[in-house]
Amino acid sequence: MKKKISLPIIVEGKYDKIKITSLFDARVFTSEGFGVFNSREKQALLRKIAEHGVILLLDSDGGGTQIRSFLNSIIPKDKIKNLYIPHVAGKEKRKIHASKSGMLGVEGMEREVLERVLAPFTADDGNAVSQSGIDSKTHEMITKVDFFVDKLTGGANSAAKRDALAVHFGLPSGMSANALLEALNIITDKAGYREAVSSLFPLDEADAQTP
Repeated sequence: MKKKISLPIIVEGKYDKIKITSLFDARVFTSEGFGVFNSREKQALLRKIAEHGVILLLDSDGGGTQIRSFLNSIIPKDKIKNLYIPHVAGKEKRKIHASKSGMLGVEGMEREVLERVLAPFTADDGNAVSQSGIDSKTHEMITKVDFFVDKLTGGANSAAKRDALAVHFGLPSGMSANALLEALNIITDKAGYREAVSSLFPLDEADAQTP
């Protein structure tokens, strides 16, 4: 039985939609790639779809980033759950040549990767999970203050450290601090974040404990 996802999902193209619907019981809609930029009808449809919340699951290359940014500008921020696939080099089987970025898109991701990415919003028994994807009663949020204290912002090596943290959680590198913070608060909690930071940056932890 396919795992059910209650929130609608927006992907880029038809092959991404085919991949997701082959694995999940979900309502999946396409942006038609860059076509959404000039189609008022498509924009209106996606805004309507997102009225009660929507998942954005787009490629992690330059094109996907542009489309994600555009959709985040036309759909209310509180309605969007931004999910990310990791950077994986390769070429989809149906293509003759690899994409310009040389990275796999949503359609090229393995089942296990997509199941992990969408896990916060899936249910095995068909019952819908919360729209946030987390249990607000037990989920302690990661904050911008945590990022600053852990030198993930405001430091000379902050970008590199954010990239290391992103890769650790199966997210693409190059994410902004705000995007990474949003993504981490969907897929983990503060305890998971603290464990990762301690593992990745032990010297920083030791410095923090030095009187």
